[in-house]
Amino acid sequence: MERFAWKGRIKPGMQAEYKRRHDEIWPEMLELLKAAGIRNYTIWSDGSDVFGYYECENGVAFAEATQANSPVVDRWNEYMDDVLDLVMDPETGAQPKLRLMFTME
Repeated sequence: MERFAWKGRIKPGMQAEYKRRHDEIWPEMLELLKAAGIRNYTIWSDGSDVFGYYECENGVAFAEATQANSPVVDRWNEYMDDVLDLVMDPETGAQPKLRLMFTME
């Protein structure tokens, strides 16, 4: 199983709204993430900085392609645009990958 990590920044004063939107995540977004083989998806925050991590049952490339081709992800990204600064990789349509530096198995 491949791992994927990303980072972003919550816009000033939008931390509570960011949390609320994830507490009320759309069912169709959860279905899409599961269809992409994404498991163990977790997001942490440190002030305005956010860090996300998930595991990809079918590999990162499959997860990226599934998300890149989804109108649900496009709508979610538009919905989150006013609360989150996030640079997307134009080739994959997903967040740029962070480089893995250490894993303790």
